Formats: sequence, structure tokens, C-alpha cells
Amino acid sequence: MSEVRPEATDQPAPTPVLTAKQAKRANATVTGMLIAIGLTIAVFLPVFFLNPSSKSEVYERNIDVASVAAQAEGTAGYLPLTVELAKPWRANYARWNSGSSSRVPAWEVGYLTPKGQHIALVQTDKANPTWTAQATDNAPVTSDRKAGGESWELRDRGEGEKHLVLEKDGYTVILSGGAELDEFDTLAAAVVKELDAPATK
Repeated sequence: MSEVRPEATDQPAPTPVLTAKQAKRANATVTGMLIAIGLTIAVFLPVFFLNPSSKSEVYERNIDVASVAAQAEGTAGYLPLTVELAKPWRANYARWNSGSSSRVPAWEVGYLTPKGQHIALVQTDKANPTWTAQATDNAPVTSDRKAGGESWELRDRGEGEKHLVLEKDGYTVILSGGAELDEFDTLAAAVVKELDAPATK
């Protein structure tokens, strides 16, 4: 006995009709989602605008080194170097490092050079050979370099950062960075000038 099948029709399937309660619930879900998105944006925007717009702007900021050095003087036991350099030289950080990890407290300043490079200055009156080696990334001594009338020790691997090291008047000063040696010479000469100034002795 053959199966009787209903005849196919061309009529579209009926469109479901939402009741008033179902429509209300659907609208409530959409409204809740929009509110959640709005709250997320409201939380995100203040964080976004409070943070610097780019790392380069932070990197290139100009710090009042003399002011920070004056604050550090009491802790350091001496007035840290506040090297004066003509524009476009500028400092992007200045801080006192208590030496909690290295056990050698030191004054640290970062300088941006006219050629867009960076040279870090570190000064301490408690250096030792191990600390000096670590502070210069264990780079070998390649030569002596005259700057500011003093003989600086040049430590250079031939790639990466170079280092100039000076021991004078009980201080060890290390300059480190990827700048050209002529810019190292400019900063080194300014360091010697300040060390020779009566106010720093």
C-alpha cells in the first residue's frame, strides 16, 4: 500500500509574531547591551586620555635636572652633577638610584643629543671594579679618550653602546649610549667642567 504524501504548496512559511511580553524582553536585552557598551567606553576613555599619546613624547620630555639633584643631595651626601648643555640637548630623566640591587647608590641622568641619540650619565662616590664592569655591560677597554682635559677610559664592543669612564675627585662618572663619540666628548667636557667648579668640591 503506497504512502500518501501531502501536496507541496508554494505558500511561504508563516512569520512568527512576538507577543508584547516577548518584544519587551527583546528590547530590554538590546538596551542592556548598549548600556554595557557605553559603560565600557566610559571606563576606557579616561584611561586612554590620562596616558601619554606616544612613547616618543615621554622619551623626549625635558627634565629640570638641577631641581631633582637638589632634592637628592641630602641622600647622596654630595650635590649630583647637573650638567649644563646648550639646546637642543635635553634631559629626559633624572633620578637617585639607592643601589638596592647593586649596593652602589648612584645619580642617573639621561640626555638626548642634538643628533637624536641617547647618552646616560651615572655618577657615584662608591664605585668598585665589579660595579663599573656591570655598569658598562662588561665591555672591554679599547683606549683612552681625551675630553675636557681629562683622560676617559673608552669601553666599546664595536657594536651597541659605547662607554666613557672617568675617575676624578673621588667620583666615578660613566657615560653610556649609542651616540657618536663627538657627542660623548661634548657631554664629557661639560662633566669635567662641573667637577672642576668650586661649588661641587
